[in-house]
Amino acid sequence: MTQDAEQTQPELSPTDWVRRQTEEILNAGTTAAVDIINRPVVLFTTTGARTGKKRYVPLMRVTDGQSYAMVASKGGASTHPSWYFNVKAHPQITVQDGDKVVEMTAREVSGDERDRWWQLAVQAYPPYAEYQTKTDRLIPVFVLD
Repeated sequence: MTQDAEQTQPELSPTDWVRRQTEEILNAGTTAAVDIINRPVVLFTTTGARTGKKRYVPLMRVTDGQSYAMVASKGGASTHPSWYFNVKAHPQITVQDGDKVVEMTAREVSGDERDRWWQLAVQAYPPYAEYQTKTDRLIPVFVLD
C-alpha cells in the first residue's frame, strides 16, 4: 500500500468491540452484517478535527427515511464522544446503510427539531432514553441531509 493510500484509508476504532463491528461490515460489504440488540447499524466515515484522518464510526440507524441522525450518546458518559468534535469541524460525512453509500452533510440540531429526532432515536434504540438519565449534558444529535 502506498503512503497516499494509507493516509486516505479510514482508521478503525481503538475500542475493540467497535473495531470488530467495523471490520465485519467492511468484510461483508454491508452494514447488515452487524446489529446491536437486533437493531440495525449505519457506518459513518468522519474526518478528524485535528488530524484530518478519515475515521469509521458505526452507530445505530436513526432515520426518517430520507435523512439520518448521529446520536452522540457515548453510553450516557459525561463527555461527548471524540467523533462529535470531528463532525463539528468537518460536517461532510460518508454514510453506509446496507450496501448503499452516500455523501451527506451533518448539522447539530436543537429545540423542536432535536426533540423530534430524539424521539426517532429512542424508537430506533430504546437504551438512548436511559443514557440521557445518566448524564447532565443534553446528548447532541446531528441530522445528515
